[in-house]
Amino acid sequence: MKWVIFSFIGFALFIGTLVTICVRQDVSLVSTNYYQDELVHQAKMTKQQNMLDLKSEPSLSLTLEHIRISYPALNALEHGEIRLTRPSDSRLDQRFTLTKESEQDFILPKSEKGLYRVTMQWSMNGKDYYYEKLMVL
Repeated sequence: MKWVIFSFIGFALFIGTLVTICVRQDVSLVSTNYYQDELVHQAKMTKQQNMLDLKSEPSLSLTLEHIRISYPALNALEHGEIRLTRPSDSRLDQRFTLTKESEQDFILPKSEKGLYRVTMQWSMNGKDYYYEKLMVL
C-alpha cells in the first residue's frame, strides 16, 4: 500500500517539475514583427497570384559567389527587389535592387553553404508580383 502512495507522490512531483520547466521556457515568434507580417499576408497572396497568372516565371540560380536572375519581362519593370534570407542565420540576409535588364547578376559578399529563401518582389504594368523559392548552396 505504501508503494502506491509513493508512486502517486513521485508522479505528482514529476508533473510539478514539468509544469515549472514549461512555464519558464521562452516562446519566441518566427519574426519580431509577426503580427504586422500577418496583416499584410493577403496582399502577398494577391501578388503571388499575379505572378502565377504570368506566362513564365523568373529563372534563378545561386552559387557561393553570385545570384543570377533571368526574366525577359523585367524590361517593363517599374521597381523591384530581391532578398536572399538564411532562416538559420539572419546575419547572412542580403537585399538587392532589380533593374530593367532581362538578365541580372548580383555578387554575394557574404554567403555560406546551406538553405536560403530567395524572394523577388517587383511591379510592372501597374501590378505587383511576388516570387519565392527555396535554394540550397
